[in-house]
Amino acid sequence: MNILANDGISQSGIDALTQAGFNVSTTTVAQEQLMDHINSENIVVLLVRSATTVRKDLIDSCPNLKIIGRGGVGMDNIDVDYAREKGLHVINTPAASSASVAELVFAHLYGSVRFLHDSNRNMPLEGDSNFKKLKKSYGGGVELRGKTMGIIGFGRIGQETAKIALGVGMKVVAYDKFMEEATVTVPFFDGRTIDFSIQIASFEEVLQSSDFISLHVPAQKEYVIGKKEFDSMKQGAGLINAARGGVIDEVALVEALDSGKLSFAALDTFENEPKPEMKLLMHPNISLTPHIGAATGEAQDRIGTELAEQIASILS
Repeated sequence: MNILANDGISQSGIDALTQAGFNVSTTTVAQEQLMDHINSENIVVLLVRSATTVRKDLIDSCPNLKIIGRGGVGMDNIDVDYAREKGLHVINTPAASSASVAELVFAHLYGSVRFLHDSNRNMPLEGDSNFKKLKKSYGGGVELRGKTMGIIGFGRIGQETAKIALGVGMKVVAYDKFMEEATVTVPFFDGRTIDFSIQIASFEEVLQSSDFISLHVPAQKEYVIGKKEFDSMKQGAGLINAARGGVIDEVALVEALDSGKLSFAALDTFENEPKPEMKLLMHPNISLTPHIGAATGEAQDRIGTELAEQIASILS
């Protein structure tokens, strides 16, 4: 049986699928050519990440497809319900990349509270001529210990983010419309663990009480954070989005940064991917990455092997 991993798959995933008797292609086929390729090559399993979309027209035009797999959590680039109505299996890997995304949140957070995103831009330009001036400019950082971390969306990634925050010594408050209480188990290197009962607060309470807010929600029809929500936040708060583009009103975000309402923002996802707005890319108070939350070797290995196990189980 033939499998097309159109957005790539780790070598561990390829090896696991090959050992199970599947033929795996990692050729990247353009979206407009995908239907013809799937049919001409008799593709039974289509694996995607976020670049390739699988909509009704493709599903209807490819009768040999049996499985659509998403390497990651969100499946907003797949017409999931329709595919399942047509008898296809739709699978993903919700747990595989959680730790990687959470670590990226804190990479942004540590960098932002110490101005590393801006310092790394300006030191190569002015480090030899304005060292003392730059030292003064970046000398007002803050520590994370003792601060309040607000987490909006307390699923797997939100809880992984909470584990790091708790380990750092932060207070965690969370909002999730599907949850009333949560216990987070923080593991340590020697096998010991500590359980923490996390306050599931109202949305407004998280906005008002948090020093930093991290978003972990799926794609939405409307903004989760807009002008009204920015107005409710603490003066000088920070906002991190490593979830989905389009959950933040980016115009209102720039206004909140320019007014000083927010001290910084950190964005891994954007409303207009793959062409983010230039105002975001050039803003001195935004830390930027190009949608790399799950892009660690460890996460990709877990994604590949997890997909392979599910495919083998379904098609055996």
